[in-house]
Amino acid sequence: QVQLVESGGGLVQAGGSLRLSCAASGGTFRLYVMGWFRQDPGKEREFVATISASGGTTYVADSVKGRFTISRDNAKNTAYLEMNSLKPEDTAVYYCAAKASFRTMFTTRDDYQFWGRGTQVTVSS
Repeated sequence: QVQLVESGGGLVQAGGSLRLSCAASGGTFRLYVMGWFRQDPGKEREFVATISASGGTTYVADSVKGRFTISRDNAKNTAYLEMNSLKPEDTAVYYCAAKASFRTMFTTRDDYQFWGRGTQVTVSS
């Protein structure tokens, strides 16, 4: 059983940056594909980014491509989401997720086994 705890959210002006962290415990972190999703109230949870277990391969949604970067440090059991050039439409609760797999990456919510409780990101115009 993996426990995930997100941190780093907050209020930022449009054009600003934030770095989200996802600390994992209770499992062998280096064996898990990690993902970031976001959700606005009343909307579906949306895929943002994913990274392979080794960290060698990443994929981000078109809506954040060129602005967001996913990374991980397997020695620290932590995944990151670096968010630059933030826009008001990036406002959401951001969740990290994990799945034990040797496949490269996953982009669908139902693929993931474990979820954090989320961290709020608010971008003001």
